[in-house]
Amino acid sequence: MSEPYNELKQVEMAIKSAQRMVGQATMSMDQEQLEAATDAVNQAKEQYKRAVSHQTGVDQTFFEFSEELLLKADQQLNEAKK
Repeated sequence: MSEPYNELKQVEMAIKSAQRMVGQATMSMDQEQLEAATDAVNQAKEQYKRAVSHQTGVDQTFFEFSEELLLKADQQLNEAKK
């Protein structure tokens, strides 16, 4: 029972970390920070995809919210890179 919880917690932490990095990178507009933020978002997406493949019905709201956060982070980065 704790295994799915840990996986969800890892996804949550990866998304939060990516959001912080995106925020810092888009404020500074530093190219290296933007690249690091992009990597962090991509890593969070990979963790999300792995977790989705093991999901149960109880997790649906979590996954929908997580997907929305990842999309917003992606959009913010894409706007900053223009």
